[in-house]
Amino acid sequence: MATLKLSRSRTSNSQRSLIILNNYSSWYSPQSPYQDDPILKTISQAIKSNSLSSLTKFLPSISSLQVTNLITRNPHSLPPHSLLSFFNFLSSQPHFRLTLHAYSTMVHFLVAHKMHSQARDLLHLIVSKKGMGSSASLFASILETRGTHLPGLVLDALMIVYVDLGFLDDAIQCFRLLRKHYFRIPARGCRCLIDRMMRTNLPTVTLGFYLEILDYGYSPSVYVFNVLMHKLCKEGKIKDAQIVFDEFGKRGLHATAVSFNTLINGHCKAKNLDEGFRLKSVMEGSGMRPDVYTYSALINGLCKENRLDDAELLLHEMCERGLTPNDVIFTTLIDGHCKNGRIDMAMEIYQLMLSKDLKPDLIMYNTLTNGLCKAGDMKEARKIVDEMCTNGLNPDKITYTILLDGFCKEGDLESALDIRKEMIKRGIELDNVAFTALISGFCRGGKVVEAERMLREMLKVGLKPDDATYTMVIDCFCKNGDSKTGFRLLKEMRSDGHVPAVETYNALMNGLCKHGQLKNANMLLDTMLDLGVVPDDITYNILLEGHCKHGNPEDFDKLQSEKGLVSDYACYTSLVSKSSKYRQKR
Repeated sequence: MATLKLSRSRTSNSQRSLIILNNYSSWYSPQSPYQDDPILKTISQAIKSNSLSSLTKFLPSISSLQVTNLITRNPHSLPPHSLLSFFNFLSSQPHFRLTLHAYSTMVHFLVAHKMHSQARDLLHLIVSKKGMGSSASLFASILETRGTHLPGLVLDALMIVYVDLGFLDDAIQCFRLLRKHYFRIPARGCRCLIDRMMRTNLPTVTLGFYLEILDYGYSPSVYVFNVLMHKLCKEGKIKDAQIVFDEFGKRGLHATAVSFNTLINGHCKAKNLDEGFRLKSVMEGSGMRPDVYTYSALINGLCKENRLDDAELLLHEMCERGLTPNDVIFTTLIDGHCKNGRIDMAMEIYQLMLSKDLKPDLIMYNTLTNGLCKAGDMKEARKIVDEMCTNGLNPDKITYTILLDGFCKEGDLESALDIRKEMIKRGIELDNVAFTALISGFCRGGKVVEAERMLREMLKVGLKPDDATYTMVIDCFCKNGDSKTGFRLLKEMRSDGHVPAVETYNALMNGLCKHGQLKNANMLLDTMLDLGVVPDDITYNILLEGHCKHGNPEDFDKLQSEKGLVSDYACYTSLVSKSSKYRQKR
């Protein structure tokens, strides 16, 4: 395979100055070949007779300059496709080196003969060999070898090739070199580059380049502005999105409903509701009617701010204007009411939705089920799930986990276990949330053995209980007088990479103190301090409570009065030792 020579042909300083003064002059003037040049004549005859292999022995005698002369002068009137075949033959020879000038000359030749796809393939080959950061040298070579050809189409294609290969910085550099030399704007290359840049996660950079090409005369596009606003809003860059919006008027464009809705949605998500409503007024003032998406963005913003009454008013406004709320708006309102404990209002919204012949989706059913479960209305929650099944929707892991958690919190462990069986039957695996809900339910019900069994099942399936789950089970054992198992679980926690916090130690401390093991409680306190776990006021209150209940009765009043006032180890030890000395003196 021929190698691409990366160094370019030498040109004089006067020739370089000439190109700057006149775009139509040539930096490169090939040596005028003679019609009867024996090498060119031999090559031409081989090309005409389609016997390129016969040229192999002549390769040492052929120079890259002669190849360039053959392309530019074509003294024997060879067909363009035949010349391209010869060029490809040379490039495939391992010991023949074609210069960058030869490649650039061939690209110009192909474009001049409207062989654009072949020209692009050749540019692709050149750029692949030269790699990133090659735009300046390639640009210069294309200018130097253009002869009488206008280089616009070639440079446009070069930009596209750089984009196709992902060399976006080189494509941008190509544009800037074009602008520097006052060539007309490469419309296809710019469009290709902008499309590619918009697929990246760099909207600010894309905006900067887009404004740059617009200033050079590229036609502005509402679509591009809308996409850029969307991406900037998604990243929370509302000020930059506003800059884009302001460009509509400057560039002679009119913002569309999509433009307004994109920016309104961005402001609402950024909690700038006043600006969102201001834009709605501007939208109306320009003769544009807010649509369902406008109201959806504003209602969502109001619900997140817990302004549910205002959200309801906006819902009625859109209905009065003849707009039908979509399922997103209804789900948003139902979720807002459920999170604020207004389950009756959520059910009213649900019924309103049904009256408009809208079918709830799985997300809405789960939202409503979750709200009912949090309100403790498990009967109605189950009824909603049954209705969902009747309407052809299958409960998913979220649905079952919501029900399971709700039954556990209501103390209905039998129903919770039925849900678990149903999940297993349907092939739905329990996750951390489901296991934790069951463990919590067993602990609240005092069923410590079942709680630990569920913990073991959780570990068996490869899930990792968090500190709070372990602490919950430890606390349950300790409250049942089994501090030994509590300490075993503590050891297990630490061996599994957990770093138990003060809450875990307080659970153990409470178990020891409640059962009068004050000596062990004090030893645990020393261990905490050695491990760098700082006791809190709850720790000391537990200890004082233990001393009050299981210490000397004479110390009760004194220790009881100090509860809530002891904040550190020094205060605690001082108080306990003083009580001991007082008893000894008496």
